[in-house]
Amino acid sequence: MNANLLSQGLELLVYGMGTVVVFLTVLVFATRLMSTVIQRFFPEAPIVVPQRSVGSVNAALAPTPEILAAISAAVHQHRRRKLAPPASANDQRKPHV
Repeated sequence: MNANLLSQGLELLVYGMGTVVVFLTVLVFATRLMSTVIQRFFPEAPIVVPQRSVGSVNAALAPTPEILAAISAAVHQHRRRKLAPPASANDQRKPHV
């Protein structure tokens, strides 16, 4: 009786897994077929990117004098802090463990 129950369980497992594999295979082929049909009969229009002249692109990307001054001041301040020794040992941060 126990062997019969085990064989029925294995049979159910094979049928169930076989059904899932067949369904997924059909689903993959159907998806590929639909994709091919859609691409063939309804192709996407090419995306046209307007081109700008080189002079206007460089002028639009160039930073203003105020931004250049702010960047140079920040770099100078960063370098000055990096070269200066810390004020005291208490100011240094200790890593947390």
